[in-house]
Amino acid sequence: MSAGLHHSTVDGLHYVEEGLETGPVVMMIHGSLDRGAGMLRISRHIQKWARVIRFDRRGYASNVGHNGPFTVPGNTDDVVQILAGRPAVLVGHSFGGNIALAAAARLGDQISGVSTYETPLSWFEWWPRHTAGAASLQVSQEDAAEAFMIRLIGDRRWNDLPDRTKAERRREGPALTNELQSIRLEAPWLAEDIQCPVLCGYGSKGLEHHQKGALWLGEHLPHGRSVLIEGAGHGAPNSHAEEFAKHLIPPHFESDGTLRVMS
Repeated sequence: MSAGLHHSTVDGLHYVEEGLETGPVVMMIHGSLDRGAGMLRISRHIQKWARVIRFDRRGYASNVGHNGPFTVPGNTDDVVQILAGRPAVLVGHSFGGNIALAAAARLGDQISGVSTYETPLSWFEWWPRHTAGAASLQVSQEDAAEAFMIRLIGDRRWNDLPDRTKAERRREGPALTNELQSIRLEAPWLAEDIQCPVLCGYGSKGLEHHQKGALWLGEHLPHGRSVLIEGAGHGAPNSHAEEFAKHLIPPHFESDGTLRVMS
């Protein structure tokens, strides 16, 4: 049975469920300085057959007042609590991919598949130090979100944003700086601990280090495979939602919509 938006709260964290009530669970995990709404277009493509969970991660949007910690383990705690033992496929965009991989390592057989898209591997020496994330770490937490956004969209588009939107983004600076710094210090998961299939997405218009990261994941995860989305950049969940949903989610399921089980 299909159902509309259902709002819930666990341990003070707000999340929504939508789509087919009896469908397999697909959890969407957004990236840095984003929100659950950033995964909405993908959700709309799979709601007829899946039960989709979206949420604003700790420190962002409706959960901006969260006390943290703003780290991969902290965010993984939220994934564990929201799923509450339900089997699921996890889909993580950018930083959210690290949370999805860490959750898969922690939860084992409960997670039947993971899809990542241009996930940062900032702990490696080859990861560049001139990214948008790096720019946000060179200023105060109050200015971090502005520096991050300007690197992504440019000064003019940032200045054109409504004052309310800019103020909301600035409030998310602590979450942004803490989570990005945390993955510079050490890897948040071990490849050998992730035993489910992982589809590692990247765009043909993605930055070189994002493409390299997705290829590294596809090569080094025990059951990883890199997946190219033609014409897409880092914002694929919005710009190429249909292609994202087609190439990075259905392969985790059988033709009847049940979770695919590894042989």
